[in-house]
Amino acid sequence: MDRDILALLRADGRASVRSVAERVHVSRGNAYARINRMLEDGVIRGFSARIDQERAGHGTSAYITLKIVQDSWRSVREQLWELPGAAHMALVGGDFDVLLLVHTADNRALRDLVLTRIQAIPEVLSTRTLLVFEETDLEPEA
Repeated sequence: MDRDILALLRADGRASVRSVAERVHVSRGNAYARINRMLEDGVIRGFSARIDQERAGHGTSAYITLKIVQDSWRSVREQLWELPGAAHMALVGGDFDVLLLVHTADNRALRDLVLTRIQAIPEVLSTRTLLVFEETDLEPEA
């Protein structure tokens, strides 16, 4: 039942408790209690809007891979979160250490972000930029 509730909330985070309860065939009180428990347990970390980046003025998106100095993740992470347009970041294993998704107004802003801001971070050893041509939202549409 919790999985069904999560699927509904993933599709429409603004769904009312009454609507969720009706769709999973439980009482409103039961749905409310389950949602609150999942919030308290950290299963549901919050609610957000899915943004069309292009319509929001961010015509360019890119994944940037970074190699960083060993044991500098916490410091680098804090500096990367301060960057305008940083949307998602992960510490990963493999050929690089960090994967960063950014959204910028255009290619010029992306170039400035990579060459001026990211490469100026002392712990960043190298970067590689992967331009996003098209994005597909895997979350179901509401």
